[in-house]
Amino acid sequence: MGLPREDQEQNGGEEFIDKQKLAAPIKSVVDKYRLLPEFLKVRGLVKQHLDSFNYFVNIGIKKIVRANDRIVSNFDPGIYLRFKDVRIGEPGAMVDSFLEKLNPHMCRLSDMTYAAPIFVNIEYIHGSHDQKTKVEKNDVIIGRMPIMLRSCQCVLSGKNEAELARLGECPLDPGGYFIVKGTEKVILIQEQLSKNRIIIGTDKKGNINASVTSSTETTKSKTVIQMEKGKMYLFLNQFAKKIPIMVVLKAMGMESDQEVVQMVGRDPQYSAMLLPSIEECASHEIYTQQQALDYLEAQVPYSCCTYCWKCLFLYSVL
Repeated sequence: MGLPREDQEQNGGEEFIDKQKLAAPIKSVVDKYRLLPEFLKVRGLVKQHLDSFNYFVNIGIKKIVRANDRIVSNFDPGIYLRFKDVRIGEPGAMVDSFLEKLNPHMCRLSDMTYAAPIFVNIEYIHGSHDQKTKVEKNDVIIGRMPIMLRSCQCVLSGKNEAELARLGECPLDPGGYFIVKGTEKVILIQEQLSKNRIIIGTDKKGNINASVTSSTETTKSKTVIQMEKGKMYLFLNQFAKKIPIMVVLKAMGMESDQEVVQMVGRDPQYSAMLLPSIEECASHEIYTQQQALDYLEAQVPYSCCTYCWKCLFLYSVL
């Protein structure tokens, strides 16, 4: 409802909106049920599927290729293969040595997979030590990817009702699924913790911990710092057991206990919190960075690895 004319004039001719009331939680189940159709009208049930697939096709797959863009020969480092770019083509399949365009209805009837080729631009070196040649090739097919219906790569994207009917599709079909060998397949939604964000919580015993799942295009690891009996420990998959936090800090180059306390905070409560961990580190007779690295090296479970490899591994972890 709008305000009376005189109230609108006092507000510069604009209708007043109570933002606090709009932001208030909806308590009535009846009111929530009334909002459901509007929510589905705006967002839909498959928007998260389409957004995720579109992001992967346009951005995600390029990041993965960029992170693993170079393959070097084990015998001659000068011989390599490099991926320069990647893109997804239009849905199609080879029929009698000819590339035939596909649509979802055709795949359902013919028990085919609704997929598109993956094209890459490559650069590689070949030849002997004396004569090496660089070769560049574009649009090399390295595989095929199933295409989600109604995504940006689908032939149904942007079609009106008449065009959809001509392609044998229902205009009310929201998409968000795949067609594999003529059968419709849906990827189930999974809920997982946010990546690259520190999450504070407690374990089953009530110990306070801070955890973060670090993820890149190539690696994934989980780091946990936990309080146990007033002492702080680091839990990492690369180590066989928990590591006192002061040992980790000394291995990173902070050999002075006073320096560690000053970096954490000047408040006396931080000093009192770190004191048990400092005493535990001293009980292990660890005072220098090298002593801390030797302690961590003993916790690496790979006994067959050389000392140099373990040192490089520890530096990469830290």
